[in-house]
Amino acid sequence: MDKMEEKHIIYDCSRGCTTERTENGELLCNYHPGCCKLHDFDWLANINDPKYNHIYEVRFKNTRKGFYENTSRQLLKIGDLVVVEAATGHDVGIITLEGPVVGRQMLRNHFDMETKELRKIYRKARPLDLEKWQEAIARENSTMIRARQIAADMGLDMKIGDVEFQGDGTKAIFYYIADERVDFRQLIKVFAEEFRIRIEMKQIGARQEAGLIGGIGVCGRSLCCSKYITNFQSISTQSARCQDLSLNPQKLAGQCGKLKCCINYEVPVYMDAHNNTPSVNSPLEFQDGPAWLVKTDILKGIMWFSYEQGNMSKMAPLTVDEVRRIIAANRKGTKPATLFKDSGKEDRPIDFVSSLGDDSIDRFDNKRRKKKKKKKPASSNSRAGSAKGGNSQNNPDRQ
Repeated sequence: MDKMEEKHIIYDCSRGCTTERTENGELLCNYHPGCCKLHDFDWLANINDPKYNHIYEVRFKNTRKGFYENTSRQLLKIGDLVVVEAATGHDVGIITLEGPVVGRQMLRNHFDMETKELRKIYRKARPLDLEKWQEAIARENSTMIRARQIAADMGLDMKIGDVEFQGDGTKAIFYYIADERVDFRQLIKVFAEEFRIRIEMKQIGARQEAGLIGGIGVCGRSLCCSKYITNFQSISTQSARCQDLSLNPQKLAGQCGKLKCCINYEVPVYMDAHNNTPSVNSPLEFQDGPAWLVKTDILKGIMWFSYEQGNMSKMAPLTVDEVRRIIAANRKGTKPATLFKDSGKEDRPIDFVSSLGDDSIDRFDNKRRKKKKKKKPASSNSRAGSAKGGNSQNNPDRQ
């Protein structure tokens, strides 16, 4: 594709599609799974199940998805833009999954086909449907800004995070964030008079807002909440404590202002390691004195002890099994000879680095050494001048 053609392509990552105009003015919309949020992967591809032959997963804006049935038995595939049934009117979405994997998604989202009725897929989107859809999408940003102004003028303690228009442009979903309960009955009336559409208010949390907006985390990758997380679990500082993380709010908080979701990822591993590590509440008794616990590496199963409490300069490592044997021996009244195994040698290599000094202000500064100034040699002109002057004084014939 030429560079001139790429300039006319608009990427809508919130819906996972691209839009462009041809030279004849025709609107083209294509599925672009690479940039959409909650991207799907069909790990049950090429597996046939007659039960889900005509059931599809259709995605809309951001993380909103639904399950629909192809009652007309049209030939549909992943990536097709379709017109689907809505509560009032119709909507436009993109087919993202088909086949047995749809049944897995239904089970994951607690969708029971026996108790809930599947909505219908009317047809593939026509050029007129796409035109109305794009006109509705173009109104979303201005509607959101105006809705925020109205809510602020009415003194409501809430924030309009996003606006999603229905495919036919007759209805809009207003996603809002509020710490407390908000009475927005009057607000809905004002919105209906201002925008001349049906209004639906949907409350979301701070983490869901970050998933709707998206962004790049400190790890350099897209936010987990915008890529695959749909069920947000509670996160506490205890999850950070069991991993020996620094309890610094600026490091533990994500872009949503809450604790990062990734803090919970490795908690089960650390909990198992903690359970396998013996608790040392008192110093270990040796013949040459008591040894105090200084540091524990629970993943490696190594505990560091020192004869001086809190001193990290003279330490010796002991495995978890060795610590258990020493504790059992101390309970029986016996004491091992010494903490240091190599003939009492205390200078042992330490294979970890303390975090002390990591927050130094000048740690990123480039410390350059001062270069010694070299003496500049005398120029050739000055040398020539001095030579001529010497000759004129010594030679009387030149005067």
